[in-house]
Amino acid sequence: MTQAPSLSSSTYWTWRGYPIHYVRAGTGSGMPILLIHGFGASTDHWRKNIDELAHHHPVFAIDLLGFGRSYKPDIVYTGELWRDQLRDFCAEIIGAPVIVAGNSLGGYAALVLTVDHPEWAEGLVLLNGAGPFSDSREPSVFQELLGNLTRGFFAQSWASWTLFQYFRQRSVIRRTLEKVYLDKSAVTDQLVEDIYRPSCDPGAAAVFAAVFQSPRGRNVDVLLGQLRRPLLLLWGEADPWMTGDRARRFVQAYPAARLEFIQAGHCPHDERPELVNRYLLDWSAELLPDTRQA
Repeated sequence: MTQAPSLSSSTYWTWRGYPIHYVRAGTGSGMPILLIHGFGASTDHWRKNIDELAHHHPVFAIDLLGFGRSYKPDIVYTGELWRDQLRDFCAEIIGAPVIVAGNSLGGYAALVLTVDHPEWAEGLVLLNGAGPFSDSREPSVFQELLGNLTRGFFAQSWASWTLFQYFRQRSVIRRTLEKVYLDKSAVTDQLVEDIYRPSCDPGAAAVFAAVFQSPRGRNVDVLLGQLRRPLLLLWGEADPWMTGDRARRFVQAYPAARLEFIQAGHCPHDERPELVNRYLLDWSAELLPDTRQA
């Protein structure tokens, strides 16, 4: 069977002098949807979601600065940096408030955007969202993903470069994905290549090294206490990193959230796209102007 052509187009936007890659699709009348990838991923990770969502909404997926096909400068990376990137993208490219959806690290960036600039985010969707809680001892949002390897010895620049060369191997990428995907058949050669390719870009090693010097982000429970928008949690319950108990902590901090557990791992949008797409579309159809809080 011949695969239907993609509805999306790939292009670039210049932000603060840096080339930023994004994908856009759809011309429907629904509220625009902005998709934000996780650590080490890119717009490619939404390949199973964009076209389906684009039948109902204008859809945008963006590569955060430092990832994917976007530029990779040697700078300090924070949730506030990406918040500003996303805010300016909404203002300059989309030109309208969005439903913002983020996986893992992208979820943390989406949360910061929605709290600090609710005028650009009408609703927030977190898929196994990252970020520190107040009682967490992890020094940064990145280190929740990389754990104790980020401490001491590996905090040195030469050591982080060595670690980067190890983690960027295709075989290591595959093994890591198989640990956090429930359905191992979803870990395809294409998925491995999509994650490997950006690691070959100039500056990729410097971005990886910056992980170890990243300041701790604002606590998730504090941010949720300031949230004034509807929140949908789509959570892969087999995720060994961002567990189901963590999802329940989001609900404890924001009781108005809707939580849907999915039989998947860390990236439910890639493992079970049919469920994620349906939940997102059904939920977005319920978002009306009168649900918006001041």
